[in-house]
Amino acid sequence: MVAVIKTGHCVRAVVNYNENKVKQAKAQCIGEGNYPMEVSRMNLSMKLSRLLHQNALNENVKRNSVHISLNFHPSENYSKEKLLQIAAAYMEKIGFAQQPYLVYQHHDAGHPHIHLVSIKVREDGSRIDMQNIGRNQSEKARKEIEKEFNLVRAEGNKKQETPLLKPAAAGKVLYGKTESKRALSGVLESVLLNYTYGSLAELNAVLQLYNIKADRGSVDSRIFKSGGLVYRILDQDGKAAGIPIKASDLSLRPTLGFLEKRFALNSTERISEKKRIRSAVDRIFFAKQIRLDKLMLLLEKEGISMVLRKSDAGLVYGLTYVDHVTRSVFNGSALGRNYSAKAVLERCGAAGGKEKPQAAGEVLKNKADLSEKQSAGNTIQGSSTKELEELMKPEWQGEYSSGKFKARRRKRKRKRRSDLN
Repeated sequence: MVAVIKTGHCVRAVVNYNENKVKQAKAQCIGEGNYPMEVSRMNLSMKLSRLLHQNALNENVKRNSVHISLNFHPSENYSKEKLLQIAAAYMEKIGFAQQPYLVYQHHDAGHPHIHLVSIKVREDGSRIDMQNIGRNQSEKARKEIEKEFNLVRAEGNKKQETPLLKPAAAGKVLYGKTESKRALSGVLESVLLNYTYGSLAELNAVLQLYNIKADRGSVDSRIFKSGGLVYRILDQDGKAAGIPIKASDLSLRPTLGFLEKRFALNSTERISEKKRIRSAVDRIFFAKQIRLDKLMLLLEKEGISMVLRKSDAGLVYGLTYVDHVTRSVFNGSALGRNYSAKAVLERCGAAGGKEKPQAAGEVLKNKADLSEKQSAGNTIQGSSTKELEELMKPEWQGEYSSGKFKARRRKRKRKRRSDLN
């Protein structure tokens, strides 16, 4: 069994989160503790008011909500009665035996788990001190409950945990379909060790294809300030689903320090890899305009994914190329100005279609330069086909080279004459 404890500022939000899962048929409210009646006879208002009323006894407690999840091995499918017994034993062992709490059984992940919703304010208005509760009371309670109820043990040694969570084959992670930690481990081991990426943004461009995001949190968050990193599973809309998993809890331990070492290893110029992506884009654009969705489809056939970065309003402000053949990742601007989001949108005609494709534009420009040379004595229209062909030959290169070699031969001849004298 694995216990995860979170505190918050709003118990209403925690209850609503679980009740919304019930409405979506992804959870059930299976029990309660220290309520005046059974949960089956209570509506949402009654469940919530009990918690809010007791919290109001001490308004100085700002982080007053407690949200706990007890997670079991995929092979452990226990009855509701046993889950309620485990919940009651756990709450008692961590010092919440007298607190009101609700028990929800969730069915939205690849492993069985229950959620417990409670508060930090006691019935007399005092506050429960939860400093280091996870490391102290919770860890002790977990071990005792595993023995008491004969549960699969979650060993503290990471080396012993790894065989239990063998990585799944790399594929799109669908929250609730497979065990989250196992699915994440499978994708991360495949991506982190095989692709070359130079920043967290480039890495996330690859992970996004698998519905995963590496997240440092906001600049003001505790996890960012401490140099931490979590991995989140994304839903089909790109929004976080479920509880984030710490990098240190995964078998590969892909922490921020690990990634920074990979960034340094991948900091080489990678010229040939860039050239392959540029060439693929230019071939598609050559002498024609094409829609963005069609461009992305044709690049996919070349083994290149174009990952768009969009604002909340749906506007594209950046793009990243993921080459699955060379296993390289580049921001558009790293390939050159003509491969950035703005330039690609213009080449696709999204900016009015006035800009010509670069490859075709260069060809037209070169032809125009040759035409100016050809019309030095006569106009191009009065020239014959044979004359045009002669004019288009790069004769000036040959003249320059031959003149250089002639000068060298004359110098050698003079030298030989001086020797004879």
